[in-house]
Amino acid sequence: MDLALKKKVAIVMAGSKGLGKAVAEKFAEEGANVSIFSRNKENLLKAKEEIEDKTKKEILTVQGDVTKKEDVEKLVRETIEKFGTIHILFANAGGPPSGTFFDFTPEDYQKAIQLNLMSTIYAVYATVPHMKKNRWGRIIASTSISVKQPLDNLILSNVSRAGVITFIKSVSNILAPFNITANAVLPGYTMTNRVKNILEKSAARNGITIEEAKKSIVDQIPMNRIGTVEEYASAVAFLASEKASYITGISLPIDGGFIKSV
Repeated sequence: MDLALKKKVAIVMAGSKGLGKAVAEKFAEEGANVSIFSRNKENLLKAKEEIEDKTKKEILTVQGDVTKKEDVEKLVRETIEKFGTIHILFANAGGPPSGTFFDFTPEDYQKAIQLNLMSTIYAVYATVPHMKKNRWGRIIASTSISVKQPLDNLILSNVSRAGVITFIKSVSNILAPFNITANAVLPGYTMTNRVKNILEKSAARNGITIEEAKKSIVDQIPMNRIGTVEEYASAVAFLASEKASYITGISLPIDGGFIKSV
């Protein structure tokens, strides 16, 4: 299927590793011009080299912090300078620390909200004017299954990502007349370094092996396995495409059936 992403310009936040890198690579494979954003220069350059080697597409790297409005605006400015416009925003950020209620203070919630919710708000406000000019845009925000089914050991994520869903739903209604869609994706357990870290912490906390910790999660997934970053990136690419032109305001689980609610 041709997703009609050739020559589209995509921004991928937190794009140097994990889910973000997989999305950046998928966009490049589909022919889009891609800029990736991350705090870590070494990770950025490594991701750029790997994606360019695989896709033969030039990748723009911008170093900065998603929690800082001025850095997000710099990302947009440098993308415009390089590629001329912006069509696609993949709003993404690393997850806050894992833990339960007794592990955190109110200040930790403020940091998590800045990381997940405010970074998305900054990016949407910075990119929408360019999408309006094009009369074409795709906003995809990465959240978590925890917005539908809170996870006990990810309380900061549960709280901070729920706001992203309501923000995206709200702006989807406002932006639809400009041919700009806004959707959220809800990854379930996907084999990234973050999930590996969660498994290690769970194993240590419960005095079990990592394989036993993994089995306790897999047993809750109807597909009986943890997802791959490629599966996640393919769903994101579809939402970013012309093929998804009549889909807006949704929250799409990519979770192998983990969420039990209707």
